[in-house]
Amino acid sequence: MLPALIICLIAIPALHFWWRARFRQEQERHRAQLAERDHQDLTSSTEALARQDALFDSMIEGVLVLDENNAVRFANGAFVEMFQVSGVLRGRALLEAARSHELIEIVARAAVEGRVVDYEIQLPGQEERWLEVCAAAVSNQERRKLGTILVFHDVTGLKRLERTRQEFVANVSHELRTPLSHIKGYTETLLNGAMDDPKIANRFLQTIERNAGRLQLLIEDLLTISELESGGVSFDLRAVELRPLITKICDDFRARAAGRTVRIETQCPDLIIRADAGRFEQVLSNLVDNAFKYGSSGGRIVVGAVAAGDFAEVFVQDFGPGLAPETCERVFERFYRVDQARSRDAGGTGLGLSIVKHIVQVHGGRVWVESTPGKGAKFFFTLPLQKSATAQG
Repeated sequence: MLPALIICLIAIPALHFWWRARFRQEQERHRAQLAERDHQDLTSSTEALARQDALFDSMIEGVLVLDENNAVRFANGAFVEMFQVSGVLRGRALLEAARSHELIEIVARAAVEGRVVDYEIQLPGQEERWLEVCAAAVSNQERRKLGTILVFHDVTGLKRLERTRQEFVANVSHELRTPLSHIKGYTETLLNGAMDDPKIANRFLQTIERNAGRLQLLIEDLLTISELESGGVSFDLRAVELRPLITKICDDFRARAAGRTVRIETQCPDLIIRADAGRFEQVLSNLVDNAFKYGSSGGRIVVGAVAAGDFAEVFVQDFGPGLAPETCERVFERFYRVDQARSRDAGGTGLGLSIVKHIVQVHGGRVWVESTPGKGAKFFFTLPLQKSATAQG
């Protein structure tokens, strides 16, 4: 009996220590499982946030998330680029991050109305920048404000396109109105009795014919611009010898040059370009005609070309009054005229240089002008040189 009692007394503490050790092992295992689960949850959360950030940063729209106090919680890369902000944005006030009082008003409206859509703002700065803003307030089930989400879409290009369209319509209307008013006025005068005087009738009819011709030129140039911009014009690109083509075009202007005692000079080496010969004639003829209109009588016009890398650089130089620096940047715009009265008197439509620019760009070249006031102007355009048969192979 005594040995059994002793054994029991020894076994009970041993069993107790064994259970305590087992309990500790289970606790450690449980803690390890919790730690592993926490680590997995943290990893999943981090990966989800990384995917979310990557998704938002891949958007072209700017995204800004504010908390209930209108402090920044998140801003994607597009927002940072649009507002050109630097440093850490998280936690910064809206005005500090965006520097726009209009956004504060938009957020306030969203808090009252729930959301604000298609609100346009112009960013301050030298470069014109327009943004379309959509804002939505975020609330919980108790309708307590949790924050605001704002999405920004850059509409600067659309604004410029709309302004260009409006200016184009206004310019076309103005250009059409002038010859039409002349035609209408002289026609009414003839109908009211002026046709009975042969001298007056002949002079009036010549004026009507001249304005009708101007209308025809304007419409033809408008159609050409429209076709070029829409890509509806096909170009027959082939190898063209440059010097004979320049010589031919200049020869076409010899009679006009003699009438104004203007000397035309050509300076062109043997170059072969890849171009549409007909369109090239249109470009060069426009530039030479422009040199006659704005050059000086009794002077000279130089037409030539040089090789510049993979391109031929063609130029037309006059020695007239020249252009101001700010004008050089705008002469290729539609309907832009340096001297409105002189351009109309010379029969220009205001579209010639714009047509030149479009044709050259379709060829893969570029066009520009260099000028010093009082020393004439020099117009340049480039066209690709024809690659040799060896290079092509």
